[in-house]
Formats: sequence, C-alpha cells, structure tokens
Amino acid sequence: MPIEFTHVPGKTADAAVPFFYDFAETSTKLGLIEDGGFQKIVVDDSAGLLTNMDLASQVLNRTASLQVVLTHWAGVIEPTVAARQLASIDRESGGRLTLRMISEPLNDDDAETRPVGHGVVWQRIDEYLVLLKRLWSNDRPFDHEGAFYSIKSGYVPRKGPHGADLVVRMGGQSGTALKVAGRHADVFELAPGPIDDIRQLMERARGAAAEHGRAGKLRFALPVRIHQGVSAAGHKAVDLSGPPAQVALSLLAYAGLGIDEFMIVGVDTPREIATAGRETLALLRNSLARREASEFQPGAYAPRPGLETRAAG
Repeated sequence: MPIEFTHVPGKTADAAVPFFYDFAETSTKLGLIEDGGFQKIVVDDSAGLLTNMDLASQVLNRTASLQVVLTHWAGVIEPTVAARQLASIDRESGGRLTLRMISEPLNDDDAETRPVGHGVVWQRIDEYLVLLKRLWSNDRPFDHEGAFYSIKSGYVPRKGPHGADLVVRMGGQSGTALKVAGRHADVFELAPGPIDDIRQLMERARGAAAEHGRAGKLRFALPVRIHQGVSAAGHKAVDLSGPPAQVALSLLAYAGLGIDEFMIVGVDTPREIATAGRETLALLRNSLARREASEFQPGAYAPRPGLETRAAG
C-alpha cells in the first residue's frame, strides 16, 4: 500500500486565527491540502469532543475526497449516542470518517466522569470500543451491563457505510495501552523518538495485535514536523529540518521501517501547505515509487549516517 500523508493542523491558544475558526480561510486551506497530496486531516480541537464532531462534519461537507481523522475519547458521550452520531457523520460523508481514540481529552472541562488511574482509563476505552462496534453491527437491540456502561435495548438503526469496520486509530507505549490497541486499532500512531525506539515500539504493537490474530492488519503512522513555527506547538513529532530533498530522504528511512503514513505537523499557512505538497511529499512519493519498482523491501533502507532526528513537542 502506498505511503499516505495526513495533515495535522496547529493548535495554539495564542494563534491569531485558529485553523478551523475562520471557515472562509479554512476552506481555501482545505482545498490546498486536498490538492497537495494529503489524504487525511486530523480534527483535534481543544474546545472538546462535541466541537470536534461538529468540525468534522463541516470539513467533510467542504471537501470531496479528504478523509477526516476525528479525535475522540470515552467518558463524555454515552456509547449509544456516540455510535449514532458517528455513524451519521460517516454515512453523510460517504465513508470518509476515521475514529482516533486517545486516552484523555486535551481539556478536562467536559470530562466530568473521567476515571482516575491509567489502567482504569484504558479499561473504559476498551469497553467503549467494544460497545461501539457492537452497536454498529447488531441487527437487534441488546442489553449490556459492564464496569463503566449500562445499556438497555441498545440499537443503532442506521449504520455507517463501514459498519463495525470503521477505521480506529490508537497509540500508547504502556503495556496496558498496547493491549487495548492490539485488540482494536487498525492504525497505530507511533510516539516520536530515535529511529531504533520507533522500530521497537512497532514490534511491541505488532506483538500485541498478534495476540488477537491481527498482526498483519496493523498499519503505522508517524507524526513528523517538517517546518518550525508557533503554529506547530502542542504536537509531539519527529523533527526533520533542511531543504525538501533532505527531509524526503529522512522520511524515506522511516518508510523503510514499514511505516505506512506520515502525519505532517506545522504546515498551516497556505504557502507552507502548497510547498509541502509540491516539494516534500512529491519527492518522497516519487522516491518510493522508484524503489518499489526496484523491488523495495521494508526495513532494507536504514537511515544514512549522520541523520539527526529528535522528538519535538
């Protein structure tokens, strides 16, 4: 499967115009993102989960092919309500919605019932996802009594186009997080770090997925910052600097690990978006195509000596 690129909008409280709050300008940026070689965009707003869902609908209505990666978490909306709303968004968009589950919200103001404790948080996420998938696939109402949720006659009459196969993205590094991600995640978002640490995390994630017979189904996404600037703050990413050809070469080394997707951070102005699409993304895509034509083998291309990367937050 070819490498995919996901746009991660900047999110800072001191930004003059937050990415999603001037939709006249946002629509222009969305067009550049869609035309520039990005397949997806992350919706992850500090205003909260309900705002994310509204923004996701607006983005999907203003684009033709761009997929929306909707940041979501358990504890704000009951599973039955969430299942209906998410199915509706996915259905109205023609199946362009992806669910990005995180362990905690960016802003706790609307997470009144958030449990305390890392293990408990992930247990609730696990139950939440089990219920969403069941609600997206069941053909008759069901009851459920669990550790965190109680459902009577749970049923979603109008399913999304993917049903229970809606793509779920997760991340994490703890054993507990990996256990839940191994059960549910289709895409695993990697934590930034040295390339050897990333390789090890990929192996751990595959091992967790293998326990559920899903090792071959797991894909990997890596957040990457290719431009510095205040608009990039708030995101942790592998920091790559230099001219487009150098950045593309660095990304090629990560692609050699078996990474399927790069989440591009810090590219927020129209000029940055257009330049990234025309130069860095195009260079990487062309390089990969040439290597695939020469029987490219994943893992065969280690980073060249002197390649410097660091995790930047």
